Amino acid sequence: MNNQALLRAAAWPAAVIVVFQRVFILALNGTLTDDFTTVHSAIRRFIDGQEVYEQAYTHVDPLYLYSPGATLILSPLGLGSFEAVRAIFIVCNAAAIIAALALLTRLVGHSLRGALFPSAIALAFLSESVTNTLAFTNINGLLFLALVGFLWGVIRGDETNTSLSAPARRRWRWVAGVCIGLAILIKPQFAPLLFLPLVRKDWRSILVGLAIPVLSNLIAWPLVADSSAYLSKLVPYLGTTRDFANSSWEGVRAYFDVGPWLYYPLWLAFAALVAAAIVMLLRWRDRDNTLWVMSTAGIILLGVFFLSSLGQQYYSMWLFPLLFTAFLPRSIFHTWGAWLAAFLFLAPLDWSSNVAPDLGRWANFFAGTVGWGLLIVVSAATVFGWWQRDKRQG
Repeated sequence: MNNQALLRAAAWPAAVIVVFQRVFILALNGTLTDDFTTVHSAIRRFIDGQEVYEQAYTHVDPLYLYSPGATLILSPLGLGSFEAVRAIFIVCNAAAIIAALALLTRLVGHSLRGALFPSAIALAFLSESVTNTLAFTNINGLLFLALVGFLWGVIRGDETNTSLSAPARRRWRWVAGVCIGLAILIKPQFAPLLFLPLVRKDWRSILVGLAIPVLSNLIAWPLVADSSAYLSKLVPYLGTTRDFANSSWEGVRAYFDVGPWLYYPLWLAFAALVAAAIVMLLRWRDRDNTLWVMSTAGIILLGVFFLSSLGQQYYSMWLFPLLFTAFLPRSIFHTWGAWLAAFLFLAPLDWSSNVAPDLGRWANFFAGTVGWGLLIVVSAATVFGWWQRDKRQG
């Protein structure tokens, strides 16, 4: 038996057992953090014609944070009994994560019959991101599939993809627009990813990606009983920075009360590194489209997580496409520093310590922050190294 066959034989049982335990034991049991009840309750109020944004956004947690358009799209979650809908939602999230991993496996040129696919499933479902997404019962697994669908559409729809006809490439660009539009509707932090079709001058994807959230909100606005409260109550709350369950640099500032003398220079430095990595990667947009799309998307999302007002560690699932570039001839993840960073924001470790309780608590809160920041530095340095090497070689 060769090494690939041996790894595949070991990976499939591991994948099946881990998925079963995460979905049917851990997730169905639930945890103290319960994102689904908040969403289900708000959707039920919407269906019953009651006020959706009735929560006290000064202290209630978890909070309902979706726009009227997202409320309309999510309205099927309010149908049926709570337990049945929650169980179906968990299974759909798990299935979406597996489907996204399958697409990523194919994007990097591997067969689903190989060892990579089951290995990716097992490792992904062991990560903090997937574990907490399922246990908290939020929508991030479905958003992960929408993200990968967008990347697939951008790559397949590129004009340099001569393996497809022009009409087929156009269809994939429509698919990319629908996927990113739905993702933006649910979580607007996906909007910066429109940079990818913008560079390609792919107006179809951009138009559809913007039209879906705009039209959905216009349609839903008169249907939500207190839609004006979205602007008067929720939007102001979204503009604030919370000092709990927030791994962004802004969350660190709020938690430790970091002074502006340190906060702003570091924020500007990391923003410059993100921008530099994105600009330098443009060199590969025509030479290696898959590398450019998956790497640029990952660095953009890193910037969103680290630099915005809210970055939750389980968002790191959306960086899986960047990790999958390790199986391409060139990748940021061909360096040990990138894997160290990924371990910090993906490993489900409890750092609580009786010897150093404060340090342990801080590590639990901000290991993801350190991982994101380190990966930004590694990404910029690695891409700069590629650029210098290519420049020397002419």
